Amino acid sequence: MKNFNELLEHELQDLYSAETQITEALPMMIQRVSNDQLRQAFETHLKETEEQIRRLEQACEMLGCEPEGETCLGMQGLLEEAENLISDIEDDKLLDAALIGAAQKVEHYEIAGYGTVRTLAQLAGKQDIAQLLEQTLQEEKSTDEKLTRIATDTVNQMAKQTM
Repeated sequence: MKNFNELLEHELQDLYSAETQITEALPMMIQRVSNDQLRQAFETHLKETEEQIRRLEQACEMLGCEPEGETCLGMQGLLEEAENLISDIEDDKLLDAALIGAAQKVEHYEIAGYGTVRTLAQLAGKQDIAQLLEQTLQEEKSTDEKLTRIATDTVNQMAKQTM
């Protein structure tokens, strides 16, 4: 990378890679959870993620770059951890709690990523791109809060029974 705009392009592509990886992983997580509220949250987030991908495509178009081009290794690692949980945990209640934790790690990673790229876009004077990223950032924060409520209200208490 040679300049600020190339950094912004790189970071948008990295987010695009992260989001496309999530759309591939969420159906498996949806299939494996036993808690209906958690399943619904994952299904809702899958739909949101598809819209977030469209926003990233729009942002890249505004910047004059292709959305593809990077592989988000951080997301790749987080999703591999989630896959390992699915194969390593047999108890449904325990798996639900573990998958909420894995999903929140993903959300926190995305929150950091979107906050960073939004700030880069603002500094580059790309307010239209910054607004798209801010919308997604707020959705990611909302998803994280929803997962926290599901975990504390029911799922973690159910998993605790496996002690």
